[in-house]
Parts: sequence; structure tokens; C-alpha cells
Amino acid sequence: MFDYSDSHTTISSDRVNGTEVFGKDGGRVGHIDHLVIDKKSGKITYAVMGFGGFLGMGEEHHPIPWAKLDYDTDLGGYRTDITEDQLRGAPARPERWFEDRRWEEATYAHYGAPYYWI
Repeated sequence: MFDYSDSHTTISSDRVNGTEVFGKDGGRVGHIDHLVIDKKSGKITYAVMGFGGFLGMGEEHHPIPWAKLDYDTDLGGYRTDITEDQLRGAPARPERWFEDRRWEEATYAHYGAPYYWI
């Protein structure tokens, strides 16, 4: 079995799920619920972030561009400049949002992230 210790730059996706996400000020914004990966390129396209709620109830989930997260070893989690207001103001997701290029373009523009497909 591969050693996914902190000394490696690779990580298994099961270790990313549940990792905390912190804002620029170091305050907790949410956590990574799961990742969305482009099957053709192998690139991580989104981290679906859970935030809000209490004791697992009422939590909201929003896909954010993977490019908007940077791992911070001091925090033991991901740092982002995305605010909770930006999450709440994100483009509404259609039922099959992960197949809707217009939604993806609007979402990446909303967060100021470079498109993963270019």
C-alpha cells in the first residue's frame, strides 16, 4: 500500500474528503465533501464544499473550482479566498450541472478561476 504521509505531494481522494477549508483570515469556511474529476483529462474540476448547518443538518454543498484551493500545512487544511457570501451568490445549479458548460463558465467566472478545460 502507498504511504500517503504528509511528506508526499500526492494524496488519496479519501483523505481529502472532510478536510477543513479556511478563508484568507484563517477562519473556518467549511469542509471538502467530495471531489469531481474530469474523466478524460484526469484533472480535478471541483471540490464540493459543505458549509453551514448544525450537527449535519441544513448543511449546504457548493462545487467550487479546485484551482481556488491551496493546501496550507500550518492549518492542516485548504485555504481559499472565496467568501461565504460568494458561495451563497454562486450561479444556480441546474439538475445536471456537471454536464452544463454554460453553468461551468458562469461558475468559474463568478469565482475568478481559470477554466480547467483550456
